[in-house]
Amino acid sequence: MIKFSNGAIAAAAIGALIAGLSGCQKQEGPAENAGKEIDKVVGKAGQNVEKAGKKIQDAAKGSK
Repeated sequence: MIKFSNGAIAAAAIGALIAGLSGCQKQEGPAENAGKEIDKVVGKAGQNVEKAGKKIQDAAKGSK
């Protein structure tokens, strides 16, 4: 009978676990992609609102 050291058994178990988990990587679905697109649109809208607010403030300062 072949005797394995605890280190060899642990290394083999960790290797098998890593190999198994790398094959189970989650793929993005359509809902996640849509959510990312919504985040982009909302971010751009927020930037535009900030720009408009700055223009209004600048215009108000000029009218004093």
